[in-house]
Amino acid sequence: MPVKNRFADLHDEITAWRQDIHQNPEILFETHRTSALVADKLKEFGCDEIVTGVGRTGVVGVIQGKSNTSGKVIGLRADMDALPIQEATGLDYASKADGAMHACGHDGHTAMLLGAAKYLSETRNFDGTAVLIFQPAEEGGGGGKEMCDDGLMDRWGIQEVYGMHNWPGLPLGHFSIRSGAFFAAVDTYEITFEGKGGHAAKPHETVDTTVMSAQAVLALQTVASRNADPSDEIVVSVTSFETSSNAFNVIPQKVLLKGTVRTMSDAMRDLAEIRIKEICKGVALTFGGSVIVNYHRGYPRMVNSEEQTAFAAKVAHSINGQCEDAPVTMGGEDFAYLLEERPGAYILIGNGDTAKVHHPEYNFSDDAIPAGCSWWAEIIEQRMPSI
Repeated sequence: MPVKNRFADLHDEITAWRQDIHQNPEILFETHRTSALVADKLKEFGCDEIVTGVGRTGVVGVIQGKSNTSGKVIGLRADMDALPIQEATGLDYASKADGAMHACGHDGHTAMLLGAAKYLSETRNFDGTAVLIFQPAEEGGGGGKEMCDDGLMDRWGIQEVYGMHNWPGLPLGHFSIRSGAFFAAVDTYEITFEGKGGHAAKPHETVDTTVMSAQAVLALQTVASRNADPSDEIVVSVTSFETSSNAFNVIPQKVLLKGTVRTMSDAMRDLAEIRIKEICKGVALTFGGSVIVNYHRGYPRMVNSEEQTAFAAKVAHSINGQCEDAPVTMGGEDFAYLLEERPGAYILIGNGDTAKVHHPEYNFSDDAIPAGCSWWAEIIEQRMPSI
């Protein structure tokens, strides 16, 4: 079954929703306007149940099929939040919020799931219950975990859950997916080196934290190159180097390093944390300073269930005749929390030849809307066929 004709009819309307959301981005859990817009649309569509405030600012909509002999309950999830980036697209509908933009396409995800909600509310051509999940704070806030902790799965009896993300570089409207570990676990760290500050003209009277920290930056790269099995996926990145003085003639008392670790296995995650702490302690000892390492475990790795992945790929094939095998990505995704609670799958939809996500010139491609909406709708209609 190709793209549904109904979504071609709704394309302009869904595009208008998307561009309105794009123009009014909200960060983390502050998705008050977006959540209200979603709730209003679901009410307008005639959803059977609409609940706001799930996981702080999440919204859940429930649509019953024409029948419910199967007893099946399928969850569909879209994220709503934007990023703290200054938009540089020059679009007519560019962000009106200074320092915030939809640089990852969550505006498109929300609009596509709303389009599917409108269609499913109109047709109800399935046997079971569709639960539409609109989630805040995917970009580092753990909104998925907040919604799960708020009883998302048990409250609505969700048995399976599906998610989707746009993907620049993948042909427009095409799909890509993989079974098993897909997105990486995401950890962060803060490393504070302390020495003895002093005059830059008298380094022998100091314990130089800049030299100490520079050595640590290089040494941390050996976690991947010399501690990890070459077949394991791991990324250790130092992303910030902050000194306690910005003067040209001062050796600072303290230096703060920040960064992230991405891994695809629990064993590698444990090893990375241990080695980062050991390396920093050794560097500090070598140079006569001290160090404090604060290591924070963030999103777990996201693992697609085998059965649900095969089904999601089958649905994608039914829409446009193909679904590519996706490579592992070291990006993080808090849909992982939902997949820890229920079997399900997460798929990528092509955004075409556009700027990458998290870039100030990125923009979701509205031409992907019909295919994305069709995939959502077919997940429900094919997994819970009408009798």
